[in-house]
Amino acid sequence: MAHITFYEKPGCGGNAKQKALLVAAGHTLEVRNLLRWPWTPKTLFAFLEPLPVREWFNRAAPDVKSGRIVPELFDGVDALARLLADPLLIRRPLMEVANTRMVGFEAGRVHEWVGLGAHAPTSDAARPLEGCAAATEDCTASST
Repeated sequence: MAHITFYEKPGCGGNAKQKALLVAAGHTLEVRNLLRWPWTPKTLFAFLEPLPVREWFNRAAPDVKSGRIVPELFDGVDALARLLADPLLIRRPLMEVANTRMVGFEAGRVHEWVGLGAHAPTSDAARPLEGCAAATEDCTASST
């Protein structure tokens, strides 16, 4: 099983469900606060680089949901600067195993990457497991 560095928003119900799936599959987690981590352009970009810029953003973030921020209008440089300035906008979780990284929690991709064992969803309900959209409480506000 894998040792996964898991960057989350503390208190997020969606992240709690994701962590529970990983632990139930036998993985160990090193949990870090995504909002307070000392990101640099290089360390954050290492996660985001393989994805289109629009997929870097947390679609449940208040500024994205309201339309104040439209991820499709950003280029990579401006998007990275915006995410560093406001980590609540970063799509989560960010996960890392050795030198491989993943953004978001699409169950099928996570299962292919590290395995979810018997707890792997039979159909990839990716969005319901991502971020706080899976939670019943409001997880969009900043956490201390």
